[in-house]
Amino acid sequence: MPRFPLIDAHEDLAWNMLTFGRDYTLDAYEIRERERRANAIAPQVNGETLLGWPQYQQAGVVLAFATLFVAPSRKRSGAWEKLVYDTPEEAAHWNREQLAAYRRLVEDHPTMFTLITHRQAFEDLWQRSTQNLEQEHPVGLVLLMENAEGILTPEEDVPWWYEQGLRILGPAWAGTRFCGGTGEPGPLTDEGRRLLRAMAEVGLALDVSHMDEAAVLEALDTYPGVVLASHANPQKAVGIASNRFLSDRVLQGLFERDAVIGVVPYNRFLQAGWKPADGKQAVPLRRVAEVIDYICQKAGSARHVGIGSDFDGGFGREHTPAEIDTIADLPQLADILAQWGYIEADIRAIFAENWRRVLLQVLP
Repeated sequence: MPRFPLIDAHEDLAWNMLTFGRDYTLDAYEIRERERRANAIAPQVNGETLLGWPQYQQAGVVLAFATLFVAPSRKRSGAWEKLVYDTPEEAAHWNREQLAAYRRLVEDHPTMFTLITHRQAFEDLWQRSTQNLEQEHPVGLVLLMENAEGILTPEEDVPWWYEQGLRILGPAWAGTRFCGGTGEPGPLTDEGRRLLRAMAEVGLALDVSHMDEAAVLEALDTYPGVVLASHANPQKAVGIASNRFLSDRVLQGLFERDAVIGVVPYNRFLQAGWKPADGKQAVPLRRVAEVIDYICQKAGSARHVGIGSDFDGGFGREHTPAEIDTIADLPQLADILAQWGYIEADIRAIFAENWRRVLLQVLP
């Protein structure tokens, strides 16, 4: 089986960098060892890291959607969590801090990471990276804001963020003043409709992950721009009736909009009732392939599915399928899919080409 380039549609890098001081220019195993020696809180509350520079190269990662994420203080997990907000102004502050963290990362390590804001830069990176995946290449980062609460005035702030390089925006995480979200149902509000109009004006892609179904369905009908789900599994594929997951009705709407859905290899999102006490071994990597296959069967092709790992986004190595130790192990999915009859073109689409198609539409 040949190696395939990989685009990962969701990684909370800046949140980890600012919360735990994780340095993703290092080897994942070195990060783990440093945190063990320091008796750091990160492995206790977020699990052992799945990400590191050599592992990106081993996985063939060409690009990741890198998030700007901040949580409402009502959802705070503990005193250790500092990127939280009580007001939109506080959310905006932490979003700017994460933007600055990404800029420092690419400025200090230009051979390792590069911010991608335009189509030509992405195409250059793609050509350089995919000509020989065995050679080291920078990992491209496309900025995705997860939770729009830090957008104070849509008509003013959305254009400003676009100028800073933001290319994808998800209005919700939990519920926001824009719409209902995970565990907090609700439709689009008038403020949410203002936000979508401002996004459409500049050409941001809309990420419906975390949005409540009622809000997603209205957005699918009204939002004229590119729509995607960076990290969201189907409800019926995982057997979990929560608005964090995509109903078949939403799936169909996403297919009709030519959207791509990033499958999350997180055990709690793969197997109903899984808990850490059950252990990694209780969930095989085959479950990720089954979720991918569910989407492909519903869509009638492999055109609408990709990977949105959400790695280090509130869970770590201990919470991923048995065969996954780091992101370098994700390519094992290709072997499973091939055994199930997926041809090479379909596997390439799932690993990267579908997200590449989206990026070529989104990037100016």
